[in-house]
Amino acid sequence: MTSLSVEILAADAAEPITSAGNAQLGIAVLAGIAVIVLLITKFKLHAFLALTIGSLALGAFAGAPLADTIKSFSTGLGNTVAGVGVLIALGAILGKLLADSGGADQIVDTILAKTGKRAMPWAMVLIASVIGLPLFFEVGIVLLIPVVLMVAKRGNYSLMRIGIPALAGLSVMHGLIPPHPGPLVAIDAVGANLGVTLALGLVVAIPTVIIAGPVFSRYAARWVDIQAPEKMIPARPSEDLEKRPGFGVTVATILLPVVLMLIKALVDIVVDDPENGVQKVTDVIGSPLIALLAAVMVAMFTLGRAAGFTKERLSSTVEKSLAPIAGVLLIVGAGGGFKQTLIDIGVGQMILDLSKNWSIPALLLAWLIAVAIRLATGSATVATISAAGLVAPLAEGMSTGEVSLLVLAIGAGSLFFSHVNDAGFWLVKEYFGMTVGQTVKTWSVMETIISVVGIVFVLLLSLVL
Repeated sequence: MTSLSVEILAADAAEPITSAGNAQLGIAVLAGIAVIVLLITKFKLHAFLALTIGSLALGAFAGAPLADTIKSFSTGLGNTVAGVGVLIALGAILGKLLADSGGADQIVDTILAKTGKRAMPWAMVLIASVIGLPLFFEVGIVLLIPVVLMVAKRGNYSLMRIGIPALAGLSVMHGLIPPHPGPLVAIDAVGANLGVTLALGLVVAIPTVIIAGPVFSRYAARWVDIQAPEKMIPARPSEDLEKRPGFGVTVATILLPVVLMLIKALVDIVVDDPENGVQKVTDVIGSPLIALLAAVMVAMFTLGRAAGFTKERLSSTVEKSLAPIAGVLLIVGAGGGFKQTLIDIGVGQMILDLSKNWSIPALLLAWLIAVAIRLATGSATVATISAAGLVAPLAEGMSTGEVSLLVLAIGAGSLFFSHVNDAGFWLVKEYFGMTVGQTVKTWSVMETIISVVGIVFVLLLSLVL
């Protein structure tokens, strides 16, 4: 099951575990987040433990029974690990094969040779946007991280100068462009035209990704001037490696899961018949799990064997790839547990209830509702689903273009200010070796820029349409 499916099921199935009033829930959310931040920053507690304790504190402040809070946290942790855990593991194996075979060296050396220093952030945002088009955000990260870290290291760039454009490309695709899951859910909920939404989404996405990526990365690199973390950088192949795979075959191997998932998305759009034989096949081979698994198996030949690896060397490479991601998996899982606890105590419903009486334009209302749910639950998917469901009646009297802009407004709002209740926050923090404060100043601010710039361009387009 994909992470999208898990989150949708969790959102649909969630029943409030407490009947606390809105004021108490609001205080509980602030207190729970404060506990997590304090434990990590002041007491230097591991993020996994801090998120676990913070989730229990959240339930207690909200007046929820301890047993129900534990169940919510465990469910969220399990669902998150089930959704992205295997994908992260497969991505780590692929990344290790890429590094040990010399394939990553080949890509990095070629990029550095062909791209000037000033153009490198633009090259990274372009690569991330293309790769991120059909992928879940988490999958895109694990595929791009080895390349991002090695480019930063070899080219002696600030990690933020290279990393922020890559993250911006992935995030903008995730929130605004179908066939990504969030936009597709919103399109279905409000009855928008997919083609029109895709076209307008590209119009909004291009300036948004430029401002949040290459432009903002200049400031992010000044605020957080760090180098790529050594423990996450794949080392250069040892000197006994006589050959390494070519640039073309290496890129083709990395893009294999992207192509498989994109084929699935296109067939789903064109055929749109679950009983169709072709769609059944593409639904299987284009699922993130199978696509990444296929890439790993292919990489053993196109990368491993091409570099002269024996069966024993391949086995050792796979084994060594998994140890470094154990902590990342636990932290991301605990972030999912905290998110599910927030949902189950009724925070999402509280936001929906409070927003019903807001008298503002439909596009801005959709954005604000998505922002509020995103801040409270940490889930872009939950924010998209909830906001789309709430504003769907408003779409009835709108033109085709306006309905598509409604989808984009929701998508932009769902990306606003990722913080400690978002599993993606912890994924970026751990992979880039940053502190909580550094992650907020870079990743969280970047997400906010994407959200704000996105809604500004949506509103400007609404004046034209």
